[in-house]
Amino acid sequence: MHTIKQALITFVSSLFLVAAGSALAQETPAAAPAGVKLVEAKAVQDLQAKGAVLIDTRKASEFAEATIKGAISVPYDPEKSAKDANFNAAEDKYDMGKIADKNKDYVVFCNSGTCWKSYKAAVVMAKAGYKNVHWYRNGVPDWKARKLPME
Repeated sequence: MHTIKQALITFVSSLFLVAAGSALAQETPAAAPAGVKLVEAKAVQDLQAKGAVLIDTRKASEFAEATIKGAISVPYDPEKSAKDANFNAAEDKYDMGKIADKNKDYVVFCNSGTCWKSYKAAVVMAKAGYKNVHWYRNGVPDWKARKLPME
């Protein structure tokens, strides 16, 4: 009887941890926000070759560890708003001073589909009138897995 009780407790605890983990690692939307184009690694390479600016929206410390070769650091930090498509950008900080040309091509990225920083940056940029915003949803982990240039 004691073993059944332990098994039940373990099972219920596991369910709780899975549910909590899902809530903590909520995925970004699969589609790009309005006014933004969703891109994959090949398109990022093509855009960069044509002069697009790659923007690493992760924390400055993460950028310093490693980033996509040629990217600049424009951290979406602090990110205090909800990890939700209807987030309140006024709760966050995103300094677009380094990216003043609203007609240039920009590719924003962070740490994959569970990282909201690049999604939010793309939304903020599109709403601010940037015309050529591209969102690389898969970000750094995908780039590394493809063994593409890092620095």
